[in-house]
Amino acid sequence: MEHTHAVIMAGGVGSRFWPRSRKSIPKQFLRLFEKETLIQASVGRITPLVPPERIWVVANQTHRHLLIQQLPDLPQENLLLEPIGRNTAPCIGLAALHVYERDPDAIMLILPSDHLISNPDNFCRLLRQTIDLVRENRQSLVTLGIQPTYPATGYGYIQRGTQIDRQHERAFRVRAFAEKPTLEVARQFFQSGEFLWNSGIFIWYAETILNYISELMPDLYAGLLEIRRSIKEKDCDRVTERVYQALRSQSIDYGVMESASQVLVVEGDFGWSDVGGWEETWKLSAKDDQGNAGTAERITKNSENNLIESDKLVVLIGVHDLVVVDTPDALLICNRSQSQEVKWVVEKLKHEKSEKYL
Repeated sequence: MEHTHAVIMAGGVGSRFWPRSRKSIPKQFLRLFEKETLIQASVGRITPLVPPERIWVVANQTHRHLLIQQLPDLPQENLLLEPIGRNTAPCIGLAALHVYERDPDAIMLILPSDHLISNPDNFCRLLRQTIDLVRENRQSLVTLGIQPTYPATGYGYIQRGTQIDRQHERAFRVRAFAEKPTLEVARQFFQSGEFLWNSGIFIWYAETILNYISELMPDLYAGLLEIRRSIKEKDCDRVTERVYQALRSQSIDYGVMESASQVLVVEGDFGWSDVGGWEETWKLSAKDDQGNAGTAERITKNSENNLIESDKLVVLIGVHDLVVVDTPDALLICNRSQSQEVKWVVEKLKHEKSEKYL
């Protein structure tokens, strides 16, 4: 795996996990399932392929202390700190710039920091195969797609085209990308058998993605060139902050992937979930005989299928299908089926300038 670098994108805010996920400690730094946080698990599962000195993390500069605390084995020069979140295109562009400066022949694995993968062995096996595919197709951009198990409306989709060759039976040319669909459209996608869930995981040469950004996102590329000229200078952080203020917030899917000429998708099966909210957390968590889950010490009577997150004892009597999340300054109680509305709560708090709860 020489010349392989892993880039962990850790700039998300995790608003669907309020009130546990806050600006000061967003979703990726939380322990939702195991003893490890999501970002620790993301780094841990990739270390069989990539040593710590070639693992990079892109995150908000306000979370530097969390990165150092939770990822002590990573070199601090591999922590790329954004002054402000500008979505995945600037994040990936910044990482590609630094990786290419260190290793002009680098292959990048782009990985979200807050996803759950229940079969890491299958995941690493597929990544090895995909790295070989990228070496054989240097000018291609490759993404991983997940075979849908139901007509989900919370994921983007990738429509696969023809298989590229018999040697790579899981690799296809990409016909189209689709945003999160309505339920009716999701059912059509699911029934067609042509669509995969978009995992947000990418594999490509650093040089190749920079070339595509130059072609398809010239404004971003111009900003990256400014940063590049200052990488080895003392004022690099100041230049990065100035450049970021002028950048548009744009996803790599919209900015590059939807328009690039050579895009491939590799179908994967490795127990993937983006852990999109409290409902998904309940589904993925270990449960007691009544279907209750969560980290809280609890006593329940005639109560089933609840998720309870708290540092104190929680007693539930005669309630079902609830999310109960207790923090020192806020308490969330909602029906599991309505847990996606937590994002609305965060927007309302922003509108009302209730910063202390964010």
